[in-house]
Amino acid sequence: MSSAAENGDAASGKQNEEKTYKKTASSAIKGAIQLGIGYTVGNLTSKPDRDVLMQDFYVVESVFLPSEGSNLTPAHHYPDFRFKTYAPLAFRYFRELFGIKPDDYLYSICSEPLIELSNPGASGSLFFVTSDDEFIIKTVQHKEAEFLQKLLPGYYMNLNQNPRTLLPKFYGLYCMQSGGINIRIVVMNNVLPRSMRMHFTYDLKGSTYKRRASRKEREKSNPTFKDLDFLQDMHEGLYFDTETYNALMKTLQRDCRVLESFKIMDYSLLLGIHILDHSLKEKEEENSQNVPDAKRSGMQKVLYSTAMESIQGPGKPGDGIITENPDTMGGIPAKSHKGERLLLFMGIIDILQSYRLMKKLEHSWKALVYDGDTVSVHRPSFYADRFLKFMNSRVFKKIQALKASPSKKRCNSIAALKATSQEIVSSISQEWKDEKRDLLTEGQSFSSLDEEALGSRHRPDLVPSTPSLFEAASLATTISSSSLYVNEHCPHDRTTLYSNSKGLPSSSTFTLEEGTIYLTSESNALEMQDDNASVLDVYLKLQNVCFAKMR
Repeated sequence: MSSAAENGDAASGKQNEEKTYKKTASSAIKGAIQLGIGYTVGNLTSKPDRDVLMQDFYVVESVFLPSEGSNLTPAHHYPDFRFKTYAPLAFRYFRELFGIKPDDYLYSICSEPLIELSNPGASGSLFFVTSDDEFIIKTVQHKEAEFLQKLLPGYYMNLNQNPRTLLPKFYGLYCMQSGGINIRIVVMNNVLPRSMRMHFTYDLKGSTYKRRASRKEREKSNPTFKDLDFLQDMHEGLYFDTETYNALMKTLQRDCRVLESFKIMDYSLLLGIHILDHSLKEKEEENSQNVPDAKRSGMQKVLYSTAMESIQGPGKPGDGIITENPDTMGGIPAKSHKGERLLLFMGIIDILQSYRLMKKLEHSWKALVYDGDTVSVHRPSFYADRFLKFMNSRVFKKIQALKASPSKKRCNSIAALKATSQEIVSSISQEWKDEKRDLLTEGQSFSSLDEEALGSRHRPDLVPSTPSLFEAASLATTISSSSLYVNEHCPHDRTTLYSNSKGLPSSSTFTLEEGTIYLTSESNALEMQDDNASVLDVYLKLQNVCFAKMR
């Protein structure tokens, strides 16, 4: 697993120490990459543009670069090496699809020395980033390079249908051969810009088995944490506005289905969290560190490369949570459970792991010892479902709207109240309706009931009768369908019969006036959570009102 330290620290350590990969010094690898790509991309410009054909995905071009130079290649101080380019025309199409011009591609990779990054993964891969922060160059194993070659036709089709994706964007696949050693490299988009400090970085798979950062990783200045660390640090998740949340989840679902169709598993979501509230205090320090190449600031950036562009988010400055810092570097605005304003940078990484025989065997023996559903390696369909469930329920959450709900909801609530009342009326037996017809005919008002009650006070020989439960229900529900109104500006001198914030806005009241029940509803800062949840409560309160008035 290569946890893509696209935002890792430049490889620190002592000045006299240098990393090696397959017994080759990293400086020699970086030099060979720049020489080889410089030659192949420059040579490709002489070939005319045309449609990509099926055979183009399997073409391999090779050039030999001796240290003393040749008629076609410059001299260099590295050992002699051969540089291979896989599917050059297909990758040229991919670069054009993302708006990368050949001159810009060469300038980014070849104009300045590549910067080596630390790697928190267990694969031992080397990571380099270009000086302008645009591209990541990663060494890959033979099986991964071979799988990417087979994946190219399907990858081509997917990018044509949807260039906005969180999947890795591959811009080139190359191989350096020197001294009988093959070093394969892939050029990809940079997920985490170095110019934006990441206060937290997570590598999330949706599994829990051994998904905690090691002690060695935690000692780094910018460690990459894992799933269990996220659940401990961000136990309430990260919150988005509704539009951004829906766009993000739609993109993740689509990308996971694509990976499942290719039988890919064991991928991760690389998530970088920048806390805006912290960055205000560190602004002066941030301005003096990790500043991209100023000469590239005016040139065209890679299309669909930022997190906000990848999820098809609108990025409108007035609609999101972020309102103060306009230079968000394409980060997705969010909030933590503490209310901190965040910028999120993310991308799906490590997609070159297919569910081959070795992976099946790995899952089988781990499932015998541990819970099979918690281990990282699993069949692609289960892995995709578990990954999406973890992102949807534990990592990303939707902010509930805090504005007052529109009047349509209030109308729906009243309609539900009327419908429920009518159902209760229809359920009352015809016998009770006939017996109390004199109370229900001609729309007898509550004022007549008051007169009747007052008259009984002057006749001590008469005992006022209390209506039964069915009588009160009949009376209360009969008036509900014909005499229940919503009045936004009801006079305050009416008699208030009912006021309760449960199920209704906190300023809603029932009032009586000339045999009619009025519902006064004023705007409230809190949105009604469930308009129909307390219809029965309203009905029972109406019954109490009727009992009180008839007494």
